[in-house]
Amino acid sequence: MEVNDQLVEKLAHLSRLQFNESEKAEIKNDLQRMIGFVEKLNELNLDGVEPLMHMSEEVNVLREDEIKGSVSREEALKNAPLHDEQFFKVPKVIKK
Repeated sequence: MEVNDQLVEKLAHLSRLQFNESEKAEIKNDLQRMIGFVEKLNELNLDGVEPLMHMSEEVNVLREDEIKGSVSREEALKNAPLHDEQFFKVPKVIKK
């Protein structure tokens, strides 16, 4: 696969990025090298090689869920910098 200017411009548009001409040339070179690496991997003979599903043979051991004590509302709120009787208060971060 050949990386051309149209491909770089399409990728820049899809990713909402803007590049000057020198950056486009550098990105074009990097993409071509990445594609060359993947094409080199495609040359490997993988006959008889099973797909790797997990990195190790270990089985994940999960514990049973246990109901344990919890912190009371008053105790949870006592060190909060700003709160009312029921909730933590935080600065507004979403603007309309």
